[in-house]
Amino acid sequence: MSPSWVEHAIWWHVYPLGFAGAPVRDWDGTSLAEEHKLLKIVEWLDYALELGASGIALGPIFASEGHGYETVDYLHIDSRLGTDEDFDTLVEAAHSRGLKIMLDGVFNHVGQRFPRFQQELRDGEGSWFHIDRSGDRPSHRNFEGHDELVTLNHGNPEVQDFIAQVMNHWLDRGADAWRLDAAYAVPPAFWNTVVPRVREKHPDAYFLGEVIHGDYAQIVSRSSLDSVTQYELWKATWSGISELNFFELSHALGRHNDWLDTFVPATFVGNHDVNRIASTVEDSRHLAHALVVLFTTGGTPMIYYGDEQGFRGVKEERVGGDDDVRPEFPMTKDQLDPSGWPTYHLHQELIGLRRRHSWLHTARTETAELTNTAMLYRAHDGSHELHVALNLGDEAVDYRMSGDILAGHASVRSGWVTVPAHGWVVTG
Repeated sequence: MSPSWVEHAIWWHVYPLGFAGAPVRDWDGTSLAEEHKLLKIVEWLDYALELGASGIALGPIFASEGHGYETVDYLHIDSRLGTDEDFDTLVEAAHSRGLKIMLDGVFNHVGQRFPRFQQELRDGEGSWFHIDRSGDRPSHRNFEGHDELVTLNHGNPEVQDFIAQVMNHWLDRGADAWRLDAAYAVPPAFWNTVVPRVREKHPDAYFLGEVIHGDYAQIVSRSSLDSVTQYELWKATWSGISELNFFELSHALGRHNDWLDTFVPATFVGNHDVNRIASTVEDSRHLAHALVVLFTTGGTPMIYYGDEQGFRGVKEERVGGDDDVRPEFPMTKDQLDPSGWPTYHLHQELIGLRRRHSWLHTARTETAELTNTAMLYRAHDGSHELHVALNLGDEAVDYRMSGDILAGHASVRSGWVTVPAHGWVVTG
């Protein structure tokens, strides 16, 4: 059972190294702590609050070698971002506004300069890692072919103790939640050993696992995590809209209902690892439809920084191929492109709808009418309901829908609602 505050959680997800303009490649390791780049996030907390967010989900902020996922010191802030005291300032500023803080726990692997790894290579002793010494030179198990990412031995009790210590350290320091990176690559038994121990000290903490595919409900049950990332619905949302195939989305929403029987998934239309939704949904008229799905279905929504401004960006398979989706944010709001503010205001409208109907956190969806380009579904929890109509086509569609128009635009006549071409509406 997740902490009660998660029912109202909406996360603004920030990749700090990119957001703050810290060097990711070609960094010589020189400390930039005196620049206090982490504090740039403090300057945008009111912006996130006005958006409607209730928490800031941070990407990796611990000392690392490059993009943040090659950790070398879990107990100190990356010197490219600032100091441990800067973290304290961020937490205090966030909490004073009622915002929670989620940290990114990269506990599947470490960087090659992680001291314990270097010690085991040097001394030939220890079992924190999977090191093969049968060849001319030692080799180690890595993460998905990336040799710079050294996989931990999750069956070692010392590793379990260490990760529990790290989690408690930052929760003690004011963090409220953990996103567990590459949780799908870690044995569920590891999480089921570590997370309950951390909960004993921090019963109100939230634990979200990054899981791309598989049996989400089984993974949650076996790992004792609160939730996992809902990549199935993410994929069906953007491809169902961009490929004019609402049958795919309807099918995914049916599976989403099944997950909700066990846990509440973390839902999103963008993050630091995928193409921007504004680039994926090529017809700009249909960006709104993706956001409507995000905010009217069950789940804990996450908004990737810049998506609320319609940022564009596409990942590429090359060195630096993530840069386009992890950009530096401007220093002030007046430096944002004016064309992005309508998307920001649409987020506000839909988040406002979500806030007024908090039961949507666990809502099930039921498809009422369906074609490739038009869809009507009912979101309900047994006591409340909303109707959502989406139209990707060039012609208006008519649906018999009850209630008042709560968001979107449509014509109402004698119990019939006419949704314009490329339009959408929510009634209830």
